[in-house]
Amino acid sequence: MSSQHASSRSRIPLASALRRSLDKGYGLGDLQADLLAGTVVGVVALPLSMALAIAVGAPPQHGLYTAIVAGALVALLGGCKFQVTGPTAAFVVILAPIVAKHGLSGLMTAGLMAGVLLVIMGLARLGRLIEYIPYPVTTGFTAGIATVIATLQVKDVLGLQTGPLPEHYAAKVASLWAARGTANRYELAVAASTLALLLLIPRVVKKVPAPLIAITLVSLAAVVLAEVYPAFSVATIGSRFHTTVDGVEIAGIPPVLPTPSLPWGDGLSHELVRELLPSAFAIAMLGAIESLLSGVIADGMTGTKHDPDSELIGLGIGNIVAPIFGGIAATGALARTATNIRAGARSPIASVTHAAVVLLSILFFAPLVAYVPMASLAALLLLVAWNMSELHHFIRIVKLAPRSDVLVLSTCYGLTVVMDMVVAVSAGVVLAAILFMRRMAELTGSRTVLNSTDGSGEIALPERVALYEINGPLFFGAVQKAMGALHAIRGDSYEVMILHLGKVPFIDSTGFVALENVLDGLVRRHKTVVLAGPLPRPREIFDKARLEERSKRVYIAEDLDAAIRLAGALVSA
Repeated sequence: MSSQHASSRSRIPLASALRRSLDKGYGLGDLQADLLAGTVVGVVALPLSMALAIAVGAPPQHGLYTAIVAGALVALLGGCKFQVTGPTAAFVVILAPIVAKHGLSGLMTAGLMAGVLLVIMGLARLGRLIEYIPYPVTTGFTAGIATVIATLQVKDVLGLQTGPLPEHYAAKVASLWAARGTANRYELAVAASTLALLLLIPRVVKKVPAPLIAITLVSLAAVVLAEVYPAFSVATIGSRFHTTVDGVEIAGIPPVLPTPSLPWGDGLSHELVRELLPSAFAIAMLGAIESLLSGVIADGMTGTKHDPDSELIGLGIGNIVAPIFGGIAATGALARTATNIRAGARSPIASVTHAAVVLLSILFFAPLVAYVPMASLAALLLLVAWNMSELHHFIRIVKLAPRSDVLVLSTCYGLTVVMDMVVAVSAGVVLAAILFMRRMAELTGSRTVLNSTDGSGEIALPERVALYEINGPLFFGAVQKAMGALHAIRGDSYEVMILHLGKVPFIDSTGFVALENVLDGLVRRHKTVVLAGPLPRPREIFDKARLEERSKRVYIAEDLDAAIRLAGALVSA
């Protein structure tokens, strides 16, 4: 590696996506395409950002602040050319318990802490971590998150009077069931109408985002019905949320810019940081996973290649700054990123435009947002949950995958619903690793050749020479199987043992210790041993061990043919 290349590898990767876009040339046509795509994505992000903030228990404007601040910063500093960052449905299961226990300030503090962890992950070049998370794990916890999100929307879809929902899933379901008698048919009608429009509009109108049309039409209909039919009453953003600005109470979202302030106020303490650290770790891990997955899919759609380490650093900075302006945790949003690409985005400027559109919407259209029914936003999240679940992939794994993968999938799904995402992913990765090691151990085999031939005529051995061949990786999970048959070979049937390691691609420390024990045992029985190569990787472990220097009865040959010739010479000597 040249010194210049090493130097480039050591530099901190910042703003690489934007820099790459500008370095390739950026003209007026590119700017026009980005402005159009960003406007489309901004319109899509507007209702989603509010709905997701409400879903975690925060006022809707905090979701909009997230889309504005994190959306712009990550686009400018991240490593993915087309990524759109903001609040996402995946975070709901993590953030909602934080709000319930620590309030909005605790939620934003945890998001800031997660941002610090993400920057550290990026600087440590852990951006490739997504490659080591098995597909059944991601599918399982994604489907589990979708189940939880859909369950949480039942309250607003039916207009149930439950009060604050409990923290655990089973208790939530029980609370919803207990409040079933308070269901409101008008809320259900609003949710059903919104959902029907969300499904039908894309078939008719292609250029205008379906959520904008559907929620606008249903909101207008709800206002008209409330005027002409007094019995009609549904909860809206304006009736549910109020903000006081300069002594004036404002229904819905305030038409003001987000202002900087410390998210924890004067209440930051070591105890609070310690309590929020597990949640911050969960936010960082899920944010990294979702952003990197979205980046990989964006690469597949556009034929580009994102820088995962830069993306983690940009995402971390976005999550550090967003809470200072009232934002909640943010990550790459796959649906909005895909919309950005389909709308013709050329560079990260499109994602910055999306943030600007959300900001302008707050300043000029905030009073109108107050009329949006809560049931409409719940219906939108129901559709998000359905798309997120990827039920067809879930069913396909269950039908076609090995039982071990189905076990990992089911475990991750169940733990995500019953416990949380961190427990689910941790357990899933560990379980998948154990099952993988078992599969690898099953692939490792051995065979013994005595009496001069293996029976196929392929290997001819000199008299008093035995061959023991190991085929497959020699690691801690396969040692017992690989070495087990060696002890059963009668000692009076040979003088020289050839241990053929040429078909062992890899050996770990456990495998090497087992190999050393076998060599010591054979030497104690006055047997001569020839190790036939090519030796497995890492070769350095053999160089450092100096096996030939430790005993005069241990030899190393380059390959099996050389080992057989050497063994014949040793027997004849």
